[in-house]
Amino acid sequence: MLETLAEHQSLFSTLWVVWFFLLFIGILVWVLRPSQRRQLERHADIPLREER
Repeated sequence: MLETLAEHQSLFSTLWVVWFFLLFIGILVWVLRPSQRRQLERHADIPLREER
């Protein structure tokens, strides 16, 4: 079993890099989509709001 893992270590390393890259791109697309803009602007204003 360990020999098999050692033989495929470079493949697994490459797949992890690809997986994290796709995850990062997916998060960027989800956050930066135009429909999120209004909500993100409201969240950005939270520290500037005055509590009454």
